[in-house]
Amino acid sequence: MHTPVLQLAGVHKTFRLGQHIVPALRGVDLSLARGEMLALTGPSGSGKSTLLHIAGLIEQADAGQVLLQSRPVQALSEHEATRLRRDTIGFVFQGFNLVPVMTVFDNVDYPLFIAGVPVAERRRRVGAMLEAVGLAAHARHRPDALSGGQRQRVAIARALVKQPALVLADEPTANLDSHTASQVLDLMREQGHAQGAAFLLATHDARLQQRCDRVLHLRDGCIENTPAVLEAAA
Repeated sequence: MHTPVLQLAGVHKTFRLGQHIVPALRGVDLSLARGEMLALTGPSGSGKSTLLHIAGLIEQADAGQVLLQSRPVQALSEHEATRLRRDTIGFVFQGFNLVPVMTVFDNVDYPLFIAGVPVAERRRRVGAMLEAVGLAAHARHRPDALSGGQRQRVAIARALVKQPALVLADEPTANLDSHTASQVLDLMREQGHAQGAAFLLATHDARLQQRCDRVLHLRDGCIENTPAVLEAAA
């Protein structure tokens, strides 16, 4: 058995709003394997974003245990958490979060630049990743010259170019038409399997849910019992 990429055990998180304490997560357990694509569903306010933030080392759990590649993260210093996040986790955002004044190449290159990867290695990896996502011909374009689907592919390339163990995506197919959404999902699965990355996707999109290995449903900060594996769409 391979060690899970991500493990959450009994995770709790609350927020204070004025005089009120609002529970965001209440005893969440989750295990995510290498190469697995897991969809996290639930209504707005159910705790999906909070769970992604905790998995991504952006926020800390109030209680429970979080392990990333078997490493407990609660006791990490801010510097250690930042370095682990930089080296281990890729993020795909609903709004793409591309730098508008940078070219496609430079947007994908940026995480490698921050990580101190040598120039020649950066060029090789960025070129290969843009080829893999079908955007090599657009390397010198800026994001505003691309379609929504192309920009999402740039975001996926940026997340995967540093070869992360874990990719976190928040509504990655929102505002994409069915054909483009299908292409984006195929790309994530293909590249995820090629690199052995695990994907945790927060989504309301039924198209995405049907293509994932598992679906977990959050409600009021708790994971409800759902079928572990989705049947393929008829």
